[in-house]
Amino acid sequence: MNRALRAATMGVLLLSPVALSACSAGQVTQTATQERDKTGSMAQVGDITLRQVQLAYPRGGAYEAGDDAELQMAIVNTGQETDTLVSVEGEGFGDAELDPGTAPVNASGLPAGTATVGGSGEIECAPDTTVFIGPDSDASITLTDLDEGLTTGQYVTLVLTFENAGEITVQATVATPSRALEREEGFDFHHEEGTNEGDEANTEVASGAGSDE
Repeated sequence: MNRALRAATMGVLLLSPVALSACSAGQVTQTATQERDKTGSMAQVGDITLRQVQLAYPRGGAYEAGDDAELQMAIVNTGQETDTLVSVEGEGFGDAELDPGTAPVNASGLPAGTATVGGSGEIECAPDTTVFIGPDSDASITLTDLDEGLTTGQYVTLVLTFENAGEITVQATVATPSRALEREEGFDFHHEEGTNEGDEANTEVASGAGSDE
């Protein structure tokens, strides 16, 4: 009986690593198939999808309190009807200025933007069209008078309201720089070490001279 029990135990121990490695491989494979946007947040409501939502990288590396921040994103309308972005609200800034600018045109030739209404403006998204928002795009959304400073990695939470799709909440993170920034000159540790060694040598010479006397 003892030999049979020992043999069964050894069999379980030998098989356990195989079973564990098989489970691990399955988990890794499932994780590898998941995809997400490389930059910015994504959100969806109805036929409207927001992609790569972020605040433009500030010129000085950080936004200061009172600065304005440009919003960057792509608004995708996969529906069969035109929808309109009527407002952008949230905390941490004074107001949101919407400017449709020169509206892009979709595949059917219909304009994807509309003229400003009052002082705030509205941005129209034609069916089967992507409207790009940002400093280098036709349409723009500016968050004015930030309450406090923001730097890369920090975000503001926005609520965008569309005429048909309704409200959609998304986080707009401050973007990283589009190119590598030059690093400032580093601290010269060797110079400091040399100075300390010189001071020590001078101290030794002085102490030696004193002992001769």
